[in-house]
Amino acid sequence: MVNGTNQENLIEELQNQVSGTLVRHKSILDIMTKLDEYNARINRAVAKSVTSCGCIEIDAQRQDFNSETLTDALAKVDSHVVGDICPNCKEVLEQEIGAYIYFLASLANTLDFRLKDTVKKELDRTKTLGVYGMK
Repeated sequence: MVNGTNQENLIEELQNQVSGTLVRHKSILDIMTKLDEYNARINRAVAKSVTSCGCIEIDAQRQDFNSETLTDALAKVDSHVVGDICPNCKEVLEQEIGAYIYFLASLANTLDFRLKDTVKKELDRTKTLGVYGMK
C-alpha cells in the first residue's frame, strides 16, 4: 500500500486527480508544449547535477555491443554515470519528473484513454519481448 492506495490504482488515481485540477493548460497544444518543457527541465536538472552540484559525473565512451551472448552484452554496456545523485538533486529531478507525469496524465485524459492501460500494455510488451524490444 502507498498512502492507503493500492499501487495498481495509483496511476488511475493520479489521472483522475489531474482531470479535476487542470484548468490553465487544458488545450492539447498547451499540454504538448508543457510535456516538451518538462522534458527539457528534466534534462537540465541532470546536467546541473553534473555541472553545478557535481554529485554525479558523466564518463562516456563508445558502447561495445559485440558479444557472443546477450548476458555478455548486458554486462558490457554502461550508463556512463559515475557517482550517486545527492538528495537535493534527486528532489529536483523527482519534482520535474512528477510534473512531466502530471501532463502525461493530462494528455491521456484529453485523448480519452487510461494511462494505466498504456502502462500495462507496455509492461506486457516488455515482458514478452525482453531485450529484443530494443527501445
